[in-house]
Amino acid sequence: MNKVISKHYFSENVVRLEIEAPRIAKARKAGHFVMVRVDEHGERFPLTISGADVSKGTITLVVQTVGVSSRKLAALEPGDTVLDLVGPLGQATHIQKYGTVLACGGGVGVAPLLPIVEALKAAGNRVISVLAARTKDLIILEDQIRKYSDEVIVMTDDGSYGRKGLVTEGMEQIIQREKIDQAVIIGPGIMMKFASLTTKKYNIPSIASLNTIMVDGTGMCGACRVTVGGKTKFVCVDGPEFDAHQVDFDEMLSRLGGYRDEEQKANEAYTCQSIKK
Repeated sequence: MNKVISKHYFSENVVRLEIEAPRIAKARKAGHFVMVRVDEHGERFPLTISGADVSKGTITLVVQTVGVSSRKLAALEPGDTVLDLVGPLGQATHIQKYGTVLACGGGVGVAPLLPIVEALKAAGNRVISVLAARTKDLIILEDQIRKYSDEVIVMTDDGSYGRKGLVTEGMEQIIQREKIDQAVIIGPGIMMKFASLTTKKYNIPSIASLNTIMVDGTGMCGACRVTVGGKTKFVCVDGPEFDAHQVDFDEMLSRLGGYRDEEQKANEAYTCQSIKK
């Protein structure tokens, strides 16, 4: 079991947890994720490691409450424990000196973007970050991203913070202003699709970190399969990062919605059970 050390609310539905996991903290690199099972009745689900402190033996996870399992995890308090925490899994981000990198994060996608931005800056890149969300309250980790970025642009759909508009509008402003050598895109599937179409239009090499459904995280179940460049890939072992211009995002989005009805029913049952308690 892994003990929760600290907890911080970004918003009502987004929580940052610092969890004891010394071996994972020591081995983890930017881009790695863990498979989490909160209790013996819970399902396994993936979360990217957004930070690690080797001296404390802890890793940081950012949780957005969507289904029952994420709600259970977000409800934990310091001193509580997580039953299973397996990792680090997946392929680490390829880090090199590209020149100028455009780092684009949407919503909680900023959490996995943070260690990548940090690593890219340490490699000598000029990093320009574009953070986007529906409203001001959903912008997370801005100060941490600024620490490792040469410039940060914030976009909100409703204009409540930063500039009003979508992430693609912020990207266009940068792309038309200066040469971009590489782009990194992380966020909701639909955001990554259109951000990738934007960089493709300008022939900018881009990687996207995919957030598919996973069951075991080791390539055995096939639940996370996606089509990349016309070939089947498994996000858990081949990814989670792929050439964004080769990903079939429409297929990925369709598969993400495959269990929506079941998730809604489970959420409703969990809510009723919680009310009775």
